[in-house]
Amino acid sequence: METSSRRPAVNLSEPAHSGMSLTRVLATRRTVRELTGPPLTDTETSQLLWSAQGVTPAGNRTAPSAGATYPTEMYLLTADGVFHYRPRRHDLEVVSENDVRLRLFTDAVGQEAVRDAPAVFVVTAVFARTAAKYDNRAVRYVHIEAGHVAQNLLLQATALDLGSVPVGSFNDTAVSEIVGLPADHEPLYLLPVGHPRG
Repeated sequence: METSSRRPAVNLSEPAHSGMSLTRVLATRRTVRELTGPPLTDTETSQLLWSAQGVTPAGNRTAPSAGATYPTEMYLLTADGVFHYRPRRHDLEVVSENDVRLRLFTDAVGQEAVRDAPAVFVVTAVFARTAAKYDNRAVRYVHIEAGHVAQNLLLQATALDLGSVPVGSFNDTAVSEIVGLPADHEPLYLLPVGHPRG
């Protein structure tokens, strides 16, 4: 979804292509449920979004996609509002200027990381994109892709010395309404990211 917004888009810094080794990231990644501020920096936000769904120097996406159908869409929730990530532009479309994280916390069965993290990344999917090519296999392929996307973001959070936790328990209808998702977007994953408490 590369639509325009009435509000100016938020430009992101260029992602870095070096840092902690993959071996070290894999060895140190862990689920962190106790998260706190301060807000993520522009550099951190840029790097996390690019890692999840960005466009590589070769023109591919960072996460594999069945038939390059790219059904996943990323949303970012912070104190400043709700944003939609546009990979090809590497920017954020402003969806809302309201902080909806407390409402999201309620509909994510009270998981404190959703309330306390300075940023919550929402992985959504447009199943029709993949179904047009793969018919009844699409659901499987989309769920597999969502796993790739989430793992990329979780590993990048570790490389940035941030904490994160994958959240799959939430009210789908409520999350769609809270985030302001288009009718064809289905929420699959919540990924709170912040600084490990203590």
